[in-house]
Amino acid sequence: MDSLRQNHMSLYGYPKLTTPHMDKLAAEGAVFENAFSPAIPTTPGYSSMFTGMDVFGTDVVALRHQGPLGKHVKTLAEVLGRLGYNTTCVGFAGNQASRGFQKYIDFSGWGEFAAGRSPKAENLNAVTIPELKTLAADEKPFFLFLRHMDPHSPYLPPRPFERMFYDGDEFDPNNHSLDPVMSFAPFCDYFASWFPPHCKDKDYIIAQYDGAVAYMDSCIANIMATVQMLGIEEETLFVFDADHGETLHDHECWYDHHGIYDCTIRIPLFFYYPGKVPAGKRYSDYVQMKDVMPTILDLMGIQTKIEFDGRTLTPLMQGQPRMQETELYITEATWMRKHGWRTPEWKLIHALEPDIHFKPEIELYDMINDPEELVNVAEQEPGVVALLESRMLAHIAKRESETGRTNPIYTNLNWHGHGGPFKTSQEAYDTLHIGSPKAAQALQAKELQTQRGQKEL
Repeated sequence: MDSLRQNHMSLYGYPKLTTPHMDKLAAEGAVFENAFSPAIPTTPGYSSMFTGMDVFGTDVVALRHQGPLGKHVKTLAEVLGRLGYNTTCVGFAGNQASRGFQKYIDFSGWGEFAAGRSPKAENLNAVTIPELKTLAADEKPFFLFLRHMDPHSPYLPPRPFERMFYDGDEFDPNNHSLDPVMSFAPFCDYFASWFPPHCKDKDYIIAQYDGAVAYMDSCIANIMATVQMLGIEEETLFVFDADHGETLHDHECWYDHHGIYDCTIRIPLFFYYPGKVPAGKRYSDYVQMKDVMPTILDLMGIQTKIEFDGRTLTPLMQGQPRMQETELYITEATWMRKHGWRTPEWKLIHALEPDIHFKPEIELYDMINDPEELVNVAEQEPGVVALLESRMLAHIAKRESETGRTNPIYTNLNWHGHGGPFKTSQEAYDTLHIGSPKAAQALQAKELQTQRGQKEL
């Protein structure tokens, strides 16, 4: 599920009932409360999920990753395909991370206000359910990957989900909460293409996000009804996660998924597999995207010779101890190139070049007393900054030595597609611009000439 923010799911305690159907499934499965996607956004996040590797292992750090996924890694689709599985990918054709599927199916997963409400999840179901029936009718086992796009902007859920969580006046002229959003030149044209004309209230936009999540959840129930009708629920492993979270009205990273704050790097993760995954379990252990593939293979009883960076989560499900990695190396390269170090108590963010938001080079947050990361205490805590920086650099040196490759956050200097690193924030602000949903879609759509030797989707 793309851009699904963990703390906007009722599954994780959000007071609005946004995910009742997933809540019901998760109650019969294993939920992980501290799951992280440390390398954002989409391309590095899914690369880690599909390979069981960290950002050093995948060598992928940027949304606009140049070139294919390296041959030094094997994807989950490749592993399962070689074992006789039928493999189908819905909604993620053309991205390096989705390498190895035998079949790719696309659907309309974007939209803009002028075109009306966007039934993204129904569009997905329209192509998924027939494929699911075809796969289930075959004697071979199957791997079906679905990339839900509803929580990804534009947030345009169909009615009645549009106003399910909002009963105000989004056009109130006295409400100026969206003024700074529409004054942000790099994104304002994009927002104008899908915000209602003259909309003034940020809470209406946030309610559209929540409505999109609830709409997606209801359509997932449709898929599960098909699974049950086919009689395959008891023999199927279901994995629910997200490539990253979402910034809403947070950190001035308006309605997107950049900024390595917890709203973006913390993700939902749960497993449902009747009789194989314990029911009704919630785990507070720190886990990462790289742990997903090893866990899937372990639950399916599949052994490989791959030396994953991630580790299976099945010991936790079996009531056994599992060593935690509570300190995370975090990266982003979409609208800003930054990296950092997160511990349970602190988060360090270090900009590797001036950013689009004119933020300081160093940010430090007290995750215990300031979990929303609102107060930068870098100047007040220089000793903590130095300590976290040294731990981060030691980790980088260790992983570079183990992989024999330079940290990709250092080598992807054309991460934005406009040449080398920005010299000033003003240069970044003036250069980076997204004008429409079609432009946003183009940022993620990769030519299949590179991926699969095809010229068009």
